[in-house]
Amino acid sequence: MNDLLLLSEAQMRRIEPYFPLSHGIARVDDRRVFSGILFVNRNGLRWRDAPGAYGPHKTLYNRWKRWGEAGVFTRIMEGLAAVGAEPKTVMIDATYLKAHRTASSLRVKRGISAA
Repeated sequence: MNDLLLLSEAQMRRIEPYFPLSHGIARVDDRRVFSGILFVNRNGLRWRDAPGAYGPHKTLYNRWKRWGEAGVFTRIMEGLAAVGAEPKTVMIDATYLKAHRTASSLRVKRGISAA
């Protein structure tokens, strides 16, 4: 199971303050569920294709939906970005942009209109 957890305990402690508080009912382990959400999104899977070690796929989806609507993921990203004192350059892999440019230029070369 430890190899399925995508965040270390230290990393999880950094983002825990951004999660909503539990309302009296003990929640399923946030670290496990968050790792499951990351795994599904990173690999482009359907929720039902998530490994069972992350918990029920319905739990992963419901938590992703609620946290997304509540702005949890946005707060995590903003909070982590604000941690550093000096601005940092963030590099993004251009693989998807490259594929898109190639695909769009093929239309022009072959005379296929985008209409």
